Amino acid sequence: MLLPPIHLPAGLPPVDDATREHGHRVRAMLTQRITDAGGWLSFEHWMQVALYEPGLGYYSAGSTKLHQGGDFTTAPETSPLFGQALARQVAEILAASQSSTVLEFGAGSGALADALIPALRDLGIAVDYRILELSADLRARQQERLAAWGNQVQWLDTLPHAFAGCVVANEVLDAMPAILFQWTEAGTPALLGVATDARPDAPAPFRWVLHDAPPATAAVIAARMPPLPGYRSELNLQAEAWMRNLGLWLEKGAALLIDYGFPRREYYHPQRTQGTLMCHFRHHAHDQPLVLAGLQDITAHVDFTAMADAALDSGLDVLGYTSQARFLMNAGLTDLIRAPGEDPALRARQLTALNTLLSEAEMGELFKVMAVGRGIAPPLLGFARGDRRDRL
Repeated sequence: MLLPPIHLPAGLPPVDDATREHGHRVRAMLTQRITDAGGWLSFEHWMQVALYEPGLGYYSAGSTKLHQGGDFTTAPETSPLFGQALARQVAEILAASQSSTVLEFGAGSGALADALIPALRDLGIAVDYRILELSADLRARQQERLAAWGNQVQWLDTLPHAFAGCVVANEVLDAMPAILFQWTEAGTPALLGVATDARPDAPAPFRWVLHDAPPATAAVIAARMPPLPGYRSELNLQAEAWMRNLGLWLEKGAALLIDYGFPRREYYHPQRTQGTLMCHFRHHAHDQPLVLAGLQDITAHVDFTAMADAALDSGLDVLGYTSQARFLMNAGLTDLIRAPGEDPALRARQLTALNTLLSEAEMGELFKVMAVGRGIAPPLLGFARGDRRDRL
């Protein structure tokens, strides 16, 4: 059975001495974890450690991650127009839930909060904004950026026991550690794991290994796609658990989930034989998660059918599902563009951002928006046209 090839992607920018030294520490830690585990880690475990190990993992260390000086750019970083349009949908949810509370998961640099709070104020809502952030480094950056909003913004250490209002999760599900599997020639799914590679000419100090999938995991995989020998893809049970848990504490309101992904029949399409894993380093995207451990982002696209099923299992309603472009247009994004002549330079920047957010060649079609909730009656503003729930 062929394993994924490992190579150092071409064209990556050089790393400085401090970054290189941090990479050595991460590799040493991962090597020890593999040894302690008996010689291999499941990819899900390896991804968890590489991204979130305190002080060492990608999201837990101090490197710049977002925008021009980092590794990737999110929609809120592209333009405050994204948050301003999103605010209109958030306001509708807050009114329906009789709440003024927004809870954002994984707030990144704080750019979305920094746009949402004033936009909601302009709509007459003095929002109580709460953030749940796993990364101590990002939390500190958020606190610095949002300091002007004072006590209007609070950071939580744990999930609420009960919540009414609007939950926002922008590019959160894709960063949850995923199971990586591959169908064998015998027609059974095997798990891809990680072992060490001590060969002096190895492109990375780690290598892929195959292990039999536990019966419960194999059953889930087999229920979602037919056996295709050599086919490799992902299963994100952690994201599904997050969704089911949402149903335990969201009493009234809705969650807006914004991420890149597909419905299941596209996710496990016969032509998508290599899965969806992507890595981001200094604005270079590639498919080699075992290189640059701790220095790069690792993501997997979202199976939105699985998210919808998990929401329904937890007693939540699926209120809408559509492309980011359609959602933002429904929410009035184009109405926010400055009129000609007010500030030509600003208008030019806004039009550039508009193309990035809406174009099918950029974020417009790859990114999807899903709303799930309880006690909220559809249709919601962002899904008034082009709702794709029937494709899930």
